[in-house]
Amino acid sequence: MKPDKNTVLPSCIANAVNLAGLVEYAADSVVSKTIIDKSVGTVTLFAFDAGQGLSEHQTPYDALVQIVDGSAILIIGGKDVNASAGQIVVMPANVPHAVQAKERFKMLLIMIKA
Repeated sequence: MKPDKNTVLPSCIANAVNLAGLVEYAADSVVSKTIIDKSVGTVTLFAFDAGQGLSEHQTPYDALVQIVDGSAILIIGGKDVNASAGQIVVMPANVPHAVQAKERFKMLLIMIKA
C-alpha cells in the first residue's frame, strides 16, 4: 500500500506505533504533530507543558479529543470538563472551547470537516 501524499507520518500506515511517543514535551510550550491532513479532516497529536493552553475559539465542525497522557481541563461552552488519560470528549461545532494544562498532558485531536 502506497502512503497517501497527505499522510504526514507514513510509518503509521499498516504498522502499530506508540501514539504518546510521536510527540515530546517541551518546556513552556505546546508541541503538535500532524498525523493525517486531508480535505475532509485532520488528526493531530499535541503535547502541552504545565501552564500552557489554547485560548477560546470555535470551529464549524465537531472535534473529538482523546487524552493520551496526563489530564487536562477543557472549557466547552463555559463549562469545565476534566479529562484524563484514556478518556474522550466531544467539542461540538460552533461552541466556544479552550484547553488548559494544569499538568503536562498529551491529547489526540480528531476533526472531521465533512
